[in-house]
Amino acid sequence: MHFDETYMQLALDKAWKYQGLTYPNPAVGAVVTRDGKILAIEAHQKAGTSHAEVLALLSAYETLSQTTVNFDIYDAKKAHQFLLGLPPEFFSECTIYVTLEPCSHEGRTPSCASLLQSLDLARVVIGTVDPIVGHAGGSQKLKNVTLGILEEECQALLEPFVIWQKRAFVLFKLAQTSNGRIGGGYLSSKASLRHVHQLREVCDTLLIGGNTVRVDRPTLDCRFTGAKAPNIKIYSKDRDFDKDIPLFNVPDREVDIVESLDFLHEPSFVMVEGGEGMLKALQKRLDWILIYQTPKLSTNDLSYNIDMNLTFLHQEKKDVDMILWSRQVGD
Repeated sequence: MHFDETYMQLALDKAWKYQGLTYPNPAVGAVVTRDGKILAIEAHQKAGTSHAEVLALLSAYETLSQTTVNFDIYDAKKAHQFLLGLPPEFFSECTIYVTLEPCSHEGRTPSCASLLQSLDLARVVIGTVDPIVGHAGGSQKLKNVTLGILEEECQALLEPFVIWQKRAFVLFKLAQTSNGRIGGGYLSSKASLRHVHQLREVCDTLLIGGNTVRVDRPTLDCRFTGAKAPNIKIYSKDRDFDKDIPLFNVPDREVDIVESLDFLHEPSFVMVEGGEGMLKALQKRLDWILIYQTPKLSTNDLSYNIDMNLTFLHQEKKDVDMILWSRQVGD
């Protein structure tokens, strides 16, 4: 069991790198082993492309065969066809670890549960069952299944996916120095800035406060990824804004000024960028806070002057920065 937890943790760590970026799909990680040796560690990366299990099996195939596949591994249909065309016993001595129960349904991609059933691996180790009605049941198609390894951690990884099925998942992004200061221009590394723009690229709405718009005059685009800029909602009772502020002049985007947060009742992914005022206004409606902490100290006066208890869900490095996925706890 100790080894099961070790391999599942590797799958979790890989999946967290794509947390949010797979919207509207969940973040999922997978590891393939044989005789105690790790053959592959992969994660689902983008909705509509190959799932974590498929990417891990393709990587394991390359490791075992010492060859490279000659097709787009993110094309799920081609990937499934390739894996199903391998000799029946190819993966018979392998174990796959996956943070979420393999999908049983056919959607934009073929069923991973059916694929694993055909490949007949020695073991399938699953972190948590699929909570969505109509999607679950994949494990029942499989033999030699172990369920519930690091289940609590796998459910935490899955939490945004569960929330945005029924209402908006609200993620507040903030960047700060190691002593909690937030002013003075860009604080984050290029890797962190790119990650922010990747999240902007996939979210339904980027929410920002009116005061931040007026003071910072931001653009709020995706220039570090080259993608379409997100649609913006400005939360403000005063609808008077200087329309020369850059965010109003980004092509192919919608900018709405709203006085109510009722739109958060609709299933979606809402990313929030703002200062202390916006954080306080949303304190009761935030799901997670994503902190980009840069290793520097600053004398700037600006900070988030608020009482809030957090629990850290996951942490990783982005260049020199530490990024902390966190959830509010208590009152």
